[in-house]
Amino acid sequence: MRNKIMDPLGKLMGLRYKSHPWHGVDPGPEAPNLITAYIEMVPTDTVKYEVDKSSGYLRIDRPQKYSNVIPALYGFFPQTYCGESVGKFCAEKTDRKQVQGDADPLDVCVLTERSISHGDILAHVIPIGGFRMIDGDMADDKIIAVLKNDAGYGHYTNIDDVPQAVVERLKHYFLTYKDIPGKERISEITHTYDADEAIKVIEFAMDDYHHRFDNLESVLDKV
Repeated sequence: MRNKIMDPLGKLMGLRYKSHPWHGVDPGPEAPNLITAYIEMVPTDTVKYEVDKSSGYLRIDRPQKYSNVIPALYGFFPQTYCGESVGKFCAEKTDRKQVQGDADPLDVCVLTERSISHGDILAHVIPIGGFRMIDGDMADDKIIAVLKNDAGYGHYTNIDDVPQAVVERLKHYFLTYKDIPGKERISEITHTYDADEAIKVIEFAMDDYHHRFDNLESVLDKV
């Protein structure tokens, strides 16, 4: 797909108006191997921030009810969508035919040794693995990536390079941050997968985005 964001008119609009972080940010020419991530949350956040899909502004989704905090930068990949292809891939890997994509952009956790104080920023990241997470009957994959050129994590190329304690901390967060006393947990992580599989999931999510928002591409083509 021709990237209209890089057209002269797209660049001019970007200078005057803030780009929507989901639809208006370029994933980058080397995506999905080196890809732009939009960061919504950082480890010091005590409330859950989430992009408002209509306006593109970062909004407060909910205060964190418990003391658990996100142990890495957290956000999503622009111009991705967890739809039919992502859901089908998850269903094949888990042998659960009812699984579907969760209709959101693809989530990413970014490892860095640096303390980053706030979200609503862009980062160039390298995917090294992921968690196959299912929330109810929805595929809710979490890609694990490292910040490009990071002194502590930048040399990691696969999930096996990450200390197991860090992997377990990430798993624990995602399996508990939605817990409500008295209610049964519906989220689970069925697999931890490597960099090659993470790249496949991102590619499926990019394809799902283009199919889901084909009308958006048509509108841009007429500009």
